[in-house]
Amino acid sequence: MQIQENISLRQYNTFGIDVRARYFSRFTNVDELAALIEENHKLKKYILGGGSNILFTKDVKGLVLKNDIVGVEEIKEDDNYVYVRAGAGENWHRFVQYCIQRQWAGLENLSLIPGNAGAAPMQNIGAYGVELQEVFNSLTAFHIHERKVYNFTAGDCAFGYRESIFKRKYKDQFVILNVSFRLRKHPVFHTSYGAIQQELEKMGVKKLSIQSISQAVINIRSSKLPDPSVIGNAGSFFKNPEIPKKQLDALLKTYPGIPHYPAKQYVTSAVPGKDLVKLAAGWLIEQCGWKGFRRGDAGVHANQALVLVNYGSATGKEIYDLSEDILHSVHKKFGVLLEREVNIV
Repeated sequence: MQIQENISLRQYNTFGIDVRARYFSRFTNVDELAALIEENHKLKKYILGGGSNILFTKDVKGLVLKNDIVGVEEIKEDDNYVYVRAGAGENWHRFVQYCIQRQWAGLENLSLIPGNAGAAPMQNIGAYGVELQEVFNSLTAFHIHERKVYNFTAGDCAFGYRESIFKRKYKDQFVILNVSFRLRKHPVFHTSYGAIQQELEKMGVKKLSIQSISQAVINIRSSKLPDPSVIGNAGSFFKNPEIPKKQLDALLKTYPGIPHYPAKQYVTSAVPGKDLVKLAAGWLIEQCGWKGFRRGDAGVHANQALVLVNYGSATGKEIYDLSEDILHSVHKKFGVLLEREVNIV
């Protein structure tokens, strides 16, 4: 558990932002984590996973702790489900492929999402009609101040749209150690969202399988989203906004082609049952002229306006400032407030 000083975090965040951590260390189990926290109790702690949903805007003065807890194990099974646990430091896409190879269904639509398993419930990640909460079973997490391990069920996590209790009430209080999933032995296919059906036809798929759906999702994401190893990015930078239907009706009078979808209601919704619709943030941003925009090395991706990119040496502040300009222009044009999905440090 060596503590390093003045370490560049460039290789630890998918934006490739070159900031420095005053102190840096790794942990591979809960005992190492507890010891690091106890021995450095006076320093502010920053927990880092895959670095795929974070934008560093300045150097980090405290202690950055890299979560390297790995391991995948089958917990139990019944006639319909397999329960499998993954360490929080497991690469998410590799874990998804591991499950698909064993015919455990439920994660295929979430293929190629960057990051590690520990961030999945924190964000309630979702893609192509599926959200993590649909396959989530439980997780264990370490309370930083109490130095105790707690178990969380789905109800405990208070999942919402790209939200959980760990991003709100318990922000910066817990370190997720591992996550368990309930996966189907008999798959239920989700192909109606986005271009999955068209991609399957293009692939010439005759018999549907979780493998073919996963490959279709990989193909679609690869065609739209830049590879972080080539162009620094954190995937979707903004959430798709949810607005009252009354506001949509007003927008449709001026913008009849505005894409909109029913908004999913969550138990934790601020106003359960409220008549909300979801707009496509990428479309709003594109209509404001930002798609393909570049300012120095900070830019908006040419194929997907929802993705902000670092073409090489952009600073976190430059990317943040660009996101601010986008927020203001979308609000001015449409009266809609976008919300960042990426965590800002």
